[in-house]
Amino acid sequence: MYLIREVFQAKPGKAGALVKMFKLARPHLEKSEGMKNMKIMTDAVGTYWTVVIESEVDDMGKFFADLRGATASEELKEIMKGYMDLVAGGHREIFVIE
Repeated sequence: MYLIREVFQAKPGKAGALVKMFKLARPHLEKSEGMKNMKIMTDAVGTYWTVVIESEVDDMGKFFADLRGATASEELKEIMKGYMDLVAGGHREIFVIE
């Protein structure tokens, strides 16, 4: 099992909109991409406008295949429309759960 953290640096004042988008996308991501125990978090004391999506996956191959968007539903694509207008940057962290 793997723990994946997607760390997003939202554009100033856009973290709330990004969180709303991810909350709408969560059921689709959990169903279609096998993400489990998904959490959406925002910074409390760190860099301003940081949004973190944390989830667990069993199969990294499936995760990366789905990441390319080939399996994204039209509804999910619509939810995520404008996503890049909210994000300034970010990175991904992947851990093996021991």
